[in-house]
Amino acid sequence: MIVAIDAGNSRIKWGVHDGSAWVDGGALATADVGRLAEVADQWPAHARGVVCNVAGPTVAESISRLFAGRHADLVFLHASAAACGVRSRYESAQQLGADRWAALIGARAVLDSACLVVCAGTATTVDRLDVGGIFAGGLILPGFDLMCTALARNTAQLPLADGVFRALPRNTMDAIVSGCLQAQLGAVERMFQEIADEPAARCLLTGGAAPRLAAHLKIPFRLMDNLILDGLRRFAASPGR
Repeated sequence: MIVAIDAGNSRIKWGVHDGSAWVDGGALATADVGRLAEVADQWPAHARGVVCNVAGPTVAESISRLFAGRHADLVFLHASAAACGVRSRYESAQQLGADRWAALIGARAVLDSACLVVCAGTATTVDRLDVGGIFAGGLILPGFDLMCTALARNTAQLPLADGVFRALPRNTMDAIVSGCLQAQLGAVERMFQEIADEPAARCLLTGGAAPRLAAHLKIPFRLMDNLILDGLRRFAASPGR
């Protein structure tokens, strides 16, 4: 059994894999990391743990203590030059976020064609994985909610919007929502144009804001519920990790 944990800026997502399928899973706010101990009581005894953490050292320490108390093995995934069929061209491979690296590993297990790996959360990351498994590079931009919040906090007359997406917005609420969403979609679709002519090219889309983007994307895509967790599981099961 493997317990995979994706500790992000806003949420901690976890899943239990029995070697064939995900058999359990859930999520909680990162600020509530202490509650993970309550969840862990339901995990199989001595299940191995694998974590990607971008939420800082305090969260990492909490998770480490949790597994130490269960006398279970735990490994933290860190980006590297190569792993599980993916090779990195990042200028400093170790500086890539562990969540992005896990998503790329998960994507390589799903597709052997060129793809765009999009994680839409607090931040939106848009990473290109070439047909040979080479991570060529990618983008980081504020996520949809962060964009909307930034406008509300840093302008005197713009509210925290609860509008809807429209091609030609005619009120302020819709204009904010549509503008922030168009910025997300534009970044993804512009990046996809670099691989659009390659056979079976796809965008793999994951993260809390993924369904919002999926409703309006005009490129071939596939929604992935557990892409980062899939990458973590694959890494944990790989020989010689």
